[in-house]
Amino acid sequence: QVQLVESGGGLVQAGSSLRLSCAASGRTFSSYGMGWFRQAPGNEREFVGGSSWSDSSTYNADSVKGRFTISRDNAKNTVYLQMNSLKPEDTAVYYCPAYRSSWKVVDYWGQGTQVTVSS
Repeated sequence: QVQLVESGGGLVQAGSSLRLSCAASGRTFSSYGMGWFRQAPGNEREFVGGSSWSDSSTYNADSVKGRFTISRDNAKNTVYLQMNSLKPEDTAVYYCPAYRSSWKVVDYWGQGTQVTVSS
């Protein structure tokens, strides 16, 4: 079992930055890929980006490339999402997943943290 707790969300103005954190506990954190999804009201949950468990390589969805950066610290069992140049359309609940094989097959979810970007 892996427990995931997200933090760092809030209300910010367009153009601002936020850093989300996801702290993991339970089974070996370094064995899991970690990343971020988001879900805006009325929309499906959308993949934002992920971090490989094997080499900590990261990858982002096209919609956030150049603005969002994922990183992970295996010593702290934590994955981060640095969000810059935020836009109102980034408003969503951001969720942290943990997965063994692929971000398309998530094994565990966090409870989510709300990010609201005002114009």
